[in-house]
Amino acid sequence: MAVRGDIRNVAIVAHVDHGKTTLVNAMLQQSHVFNEREEVPDRVMDSNDLEREKGITILAKNTAVEYTGPLAAKYGHPEGITLNIIDTPGHADFGGEVERGISMVDGVVLLVDASEGPLPQTRFVLRKALEAKLPVILCVNKVDRPDARIEEVVGETSDLLLGLADDVQHEGIDLDLDQLLEMPVIYCAAKAGYASTDQPADGGLPDNDNLEPLFEAIISNIPAPEYEEGAPLQAHVANIDSSDFLGRLGLVRIYNGTLKKGATYGLSRVDGSIENFRVSELLRTQGLDRQPVEEAGPGDIVAVAGVNDIMIGETIVDPNDPKPLPLIHVDDPAISMTFGVNDSPLAGTEGKDHKLTARMIKDRLDRELIGNVSIKVLPTERPDAWEVQGRGELALAVLAEQMRREGYELTVGRPQVVTKTIDGKVNEPMENTTIDVPEEYMGAVTQLMADRKGRMDNMTNHGSGWVRLQFTVPSRGLIGFRTALLSATRGTGIASSISAGYAPWAGEITIRQNGSMVSDRQGVATPYAMQRLQARGNFFVEPQSPVYEGQVVGINNKPDELDVNITLAKHMTNMRSATADVLETLTPPIKMSLEESLDFANEDECVEVTPESIRVRKIILSRDEWYKWRAKQRRQNNNK
Repeated sequence: MAVRGDIRNVAIVAHVDHGKTTLVNAMLQQSHVFNEREEVPDRVMDSNDLEREKGITILAKNTAVEYTGPLAAKYGHPEGITLNIIDTPGHADFGGEVERGISMVDGVVLLVDASEGPLPQTRFVLRKALEAKLPVILCVNKVDRPDARIEEVVGETSDLLLGLADDVQHEGIDLDLDQLLEMPVIYCAAKAGYASTDQPADGGLPDNDNLEPLFEAIISNIPAPEYEEGAPLQAHVANIDSSDFLGRLGLVRIYNGTLKKGATYGLSRVDGSIENFRVSELLRTQGLDRQPVEEAGPGDIVAVAGVNDIMIGETIVDPNDPKPLPLIHVDDPAISMTFGVNDSPLAGTEGKDHKLTARMIKDRLDRELIGNVSIKVLPTERPDAWEVQGRGELALAVLAEQMRREGYELTVGRPQVVTKTIDGKVNEPMENTTIDVPEEYMGAVTQLMADRKGRMDNMTNHGSGWVRLQFTVPSRGLIGFRTALLSATRGTGIASSISAGYAPWAGEITIRQNGSMVSDRQGVATPYAMQRLQARGNFFVEPQSPVYEGQVVGINNKPDELDVNITLAKHMTNMRSATADVLETLTPPIKMSLEESLDFANEDECVEVTPESIRVRKIILSRDEWYKWRAKQRRQNNNK
């Protein structure tokens, strides 16, 4: 096999919020990608508005830096070595992005927080790397944190690595254990741009003021791309992008052969058919920009224009000797939501150019399928609603939020788990959940998890005043859990989870202890009515806002459902009263985000999503029809 020594393809993988995007930012700055006078924003790779708001990476993105340090000449490329870097999400809900990113590279840099250590998503991304037989570089980040425990974290990560390697080997995948035992370790403070191979003191900065040791570790330990000389073209489509001028772009990794601008190639489709097309443009990433090139060879990661419906997992091949690569495998979905048209009385009344129809919503979901391999869209009994399945609640909530910002009006159902029937028994997805909380809240968190059928597997106390609790819990039990955790721990609790396979159905889980306050008629919420009702619970709506029959306008203090007339107006009389004009104050309404609304909704409720508003409502709006439905449900439950 021939080797392309002037390229290294590497993915940065880690648990959410351990500093991947910050590290990539520092690598770009120290590679002189930016002009000295250019103002560089933090987390420049998080280009999506939602990513910046939430502070997490949602989409895998690639960049390229030219390394021209002393090691470049040593490896025979004094003009520079190109490092193609894939920045991947750290949240398991976006695991499809991780799997695609790993399919494009020859090694990974595993980033681990020097205080938090390896967490569930660390296990997830590391396992994916080992299954792909990729070499791993451990980068311990945030070593300057006051609560850093560097040596312990390195030991925990090594134990995790060997444990996962053993699991992967039992599945029939042959690994080089000697190479794993000799895993290089880099100590880093990404925000400062420092890295070193020497372990600093806990809470101290590395003894080197640049990232040169990290660059050297990548060039020395990540293998250069190998290819077969004279072999026919094989270029795998791992991602999709678009351009205002060129249309749809396929982001491909070339394994063999050469791609040339203007030449004709074959595209091996998912169904096995071959379709010829002409490459209208070829773009190579340099820093944050894509530059046109005439040709690209083995190991290159380039964007290809010329096919309007190019799909992830397809292979660009030589039409005379097609040898397609295997499709990209992603894990099965575990959570589903129902996306449907907005049939509320307020549909289409809040603005112009809203996208309301079933055809528009279905077209948008079909477009999402093209670029997101980890979701599925299935038909339902209704022609205007679809079941959308994904990895987790967050991934589907992000899709709904993106559609909302694009001008769509829709209803989104409460998250449900995707069950499987195994040996005649219903099985449901389980999660391994790790929770970090201050010691005084340990009892409250344990009670929360017990109510959700969670089983404690482990408890660790590092002596810092914080406790790490590990549970196995049904995925159903985690719907709405993060909001309850933040309330129970006064905003200090940190939870993360990863799939733990399937287990028999755990029984009924009661998550909400309070009932809903439901409007029994259409109209406008009046301050007079809200003052009379505020002793019954908390409201979601403001005075003078429109409401309709079946809309959930608040949360009841008691477990029962409560029908309210929130539109009641004060009757005018000609009688005077000494207390008539005493001003009463209203408690401010609860403002819930889309994710919080989905967590709050009961089984018989859904969320109305529009560009201007988010409302919780009953699926059956008519109160008479809803009571008939509920009576029918009770009869069916009594007959079981």
